[in-house]
Parts: sequence; C-alpha cells; structure tokens
Amino acid sequence: MKDVLQEIFAAVLTLLAEEGYVKLEHYFVDGTKIEANANRYTFVWGKSVRKYKAKLQEKVKDLFDSIEEAERIEDQEYGGQDLPELGEAATLTSEKLADAVNRLEASLQERPASKERKKLVRKVRRQLLPRLEKYEEQQAVLGDRNSYSKTDPDATFMRMKEDHMRNGQLKPGYNLQIGTENQFILGYSLHQRPTDTRCLVPHLEHVKDLLGKLPETVIADAGYGSEENYAYLDQENLTPVVKYATFHKERSRAWKADVSKLENWTYDETQDEWVCPNGQHLTFQYESKGKTASGYPTRLRHYRSPNCSECPLREKCTTRAGNREIRVNLPFYWAKQKAKEQLLSEEGKQLSVRRMIEVESVFGQIKHNRGFRRFLLRGLPKVTLEVGWLCLAHNLLKKAAVDNQALSNTH
Repeated sequence: MKDVLQEIFAAVLTLLAEEGYVKLEHYFVDGTKIEANANRYTFVWGKSVRKYKAKLQEKVKDLFDSIEEAERIEDQEYGGQDLPELGEAATLTSEKLADAVNRLEASLQERPASKERKKLVRKVRRQLLPRLEKYEEQQAVLGDRNSYSKTDPDATFMRMKEDHMRNGQLKPGYNLQIGTENQFILGYSLHQRPTDTRCLVPHLEHVKDLLGKLPETVIADAGYGSEENYAYLDQENLTPVVKYATFHKERSRAWKADVSKLENWTYDETQDEWVCPNGQHLTFQYESKGKTASGYPTRLRHYRSPNCSECPLREKCTTRAGNREIRVNLPFYWAKQKAKEQLLSEEGKQLSVRRMIEVESVFGQIKHNRGFRRFLLRGLPKVTLEVGWLCLAHNLLKKAAVDNQALSNTH
C-alpha cells in the first residue's frame, strides 16, 4: 500500500502542475505534532534507562567481587581456580555477563562450592542478567531519541499545543513535516524527533525521491536555520528563505547598538581578522572541531585581541578578565549573511509573509476542520500511510474547492 500511495500522490501532483494549480517553484515547509494512538502514561525515558543501567553494571561488578572473595576462601581447601574477567563496569554487556555466568555455573559443577557462592551466581543469572538485557533492548528501541511509548515504541514523547492536562505534559506523538505551494501539499514525511531542525534534510530528501527534483526556493521559519540545513540547501542549489534564531533580534535598535555583538564588527577576509567598533584587530589563534547532535562536523575559529586594557568600550564589550576572545563558525556565519540578504529582499519579504498563511492554513484544515488530532494506527510505517491518505485527500478537496470558486466567479 505504501508504494501505491506514493505513486498516486505523485501522479496527482503531476496533474496539479500540468493544470497550473502549482508551479513547483516555491516550497513552504513547516511541522506540527500529532498525538500517537498510545497510552499517555506508559513511557520509557532514555535518561532513566542510562542511569539504571549504569547502577546495575556497578552492582554486577560488586557482586562479582563478592563471588571472587568466596572463591578465595574456597581456594584454601580445594585449590585455585580462574574467574572470568568482566572488565570495566561501563563496558559490561549482557553478552559478556551471560558468558561469565555460564563459566561460573560450569565451575560450580567441577568442585564443591559454598552456599553463598551458589546463591550469588544464581542471583546474577535470575535477576541481574535479565535486567541488563531489558535495558539494552530499551536502548536499542530508543536509538538517539530521549523517550518512547510502551504501547507504540515508534512514538516519542513531545510537548504539544493540545494539552489535555493543561500543565505542559508531554504526550506520545510524531512530528509531521509538510511542504506546500498555493496551499496544496507537495510533500510530507513523519519524524520521531520533536524539533524541526534535524527534520529538514531527511524531509527534502524524501520529497526529491517523490518528485524527482526539489522546488527552486525553500521558505521556512527560524526552527530550520542551522548550519547543516543551510549547507544542504546550498549543495542542492536551492534559494534559502530560511530565518535563523537571531534574525529578528539583529534588526532591533538594542542589538545594533551592542558593541559586543559580532554582527556589528567588520571581518577582513584577506587578513583573516575581526575589527571591533574601537578599531582593535582580533587575530586568528587556532581552530577547533566539533560535531552537532546529528553528527554534522563543525569548525570554530578562535580570535584574540592584542590589548583591551585601555579600551573605552571594554565594559560594554566583555565581562571577562584579559583580552577579548571570540569563536566564529565562519561557514555558518556566511550562510546566515546569505540568508539575511535573501530575507531582506523584496521577494524574500513577500515569501516570508506568505509563509504565515501557507502551511498553517493546511494544518488548520487537517487538525481543526477535519478533526485529525490523533492517529488511529500504531507504528511509523502505518501512521505514515494515514498521513499519506490524508494529504492526498487534502489535495483533491483543495482542487475541488478551487474549481468551485472559479466556477462561481464566472457566474
């Protein structure tokens, strides 16, 4: 059904494009959260699993120390015997533990053993090993998520606007990403992470597979303004009308008057120096590398001023002792400058205003007018089908509404 649905959805989009309902030029993207068909109060939290697993590993380590002590006492009567090595507690896995227990149980058959040692080995087998296996299974289901629902393990707990308890409670759900043009849905995808930032690239890759290409211009809000997303849009030769976190703040009077902000400084690309409002040249010192939560590599260039001791702007510029130092992600900085230029253009302003009524109107139709606020099925593959049928129905109903409006205008 999934492949058939994709083909039908793509065929309908081709029809809409041929008849002029959409041009596939602009892609307005946004996300909304839809509640999963899952129990709201049976959850597994990644942080708790990691904490309990670490405690259990330490407990196993202590228990093996006790077994070793009992073994040493028995050695005086029966002779020495090698015990299995567990290694560090943090690296202990259920596979290692099961192997160690098997060897311990085999040693119990080889010679007489005290009740205490038998009891300890039995405790590891019956209590600790199953718990360690359970925690590992939970971590496998979690992946890089922070939570999941026991009744729908694909669903992640997210903060939603529809709050049944009215206390900011998290609910199991999925993050639905859609892209529209003229309020027709051009692409959709479901994600298990609550934030929109890391959903853009996989969403656009899905749309590219569906349509064979991507629309020329992508319009999105500040939730998508990351270095990784800008780099992807540049790689695909797309025009980004995508805000970043500080875009609106940078246009305020307070920001423009703040001498500590990098946006009020000048960068000398030939010398690779930053010039502060007082004329100090901050020279390059070294470069550090890092990674984002998604694994995207980042590079920070560190710059330092030679002397800030007598600078009249020092108190407004920095509160730390010594000379001013800054860290700059240059690729991200230039990407934001390019996005700012596009956003402040006449076309960018018009598209930004249009974005406010494009995707939100579609979400309003789906969630309010059609009452789709909770999935009926469970599991990512099945709820993706639900969304697919919903998006297909929306496009057909939208076409009918546009045709009816055009027909009434002719009369």
